[in-house]
Amino acid sequence: MTDPMVNPDSASPNIDPADIEKNKTMAGLAYLIFFLPLLACPDSKYGRYHANQALLLFILGFGGSLILSLIPVIGWVLLPVLAFVVLVFAIMGLVNGFSGKVKPLPLIGKYTLIK
Repeated sequence: MTDPMVNPDSASPNIDPADIEKNKTMAGLAYLIFFLPLLACPDSKYGRYHANQALLLFILGFGGSLILSLIPVIGWVLLPVLAFVVLVFAIMGLVNGFSGKVKPLPLIGKYTLIK
């Protein structure tokens, strides 16, 4: 299943370049507070795209740490690994958001919760 935000026939996304340029800051800040672009620029496809990516990352971090904290020993050992993965993904998202790229995060970026 392909992402409806990205045109599979070209490297350029189906998002207006003016929208990207105007909302780069909010898209980058989404990885700190995922709903910020939804409040600051609700009509921006670019902002919504990065808000979705950040929400997926939040769910991975919160849900994963909740589940791993309930599993004795093995889960506790894997918690720092999960924290590192979430940190790396957040940095990747920050860079993509601030630089104007519509690039999904690895593993979780293909899912869409916010349209």
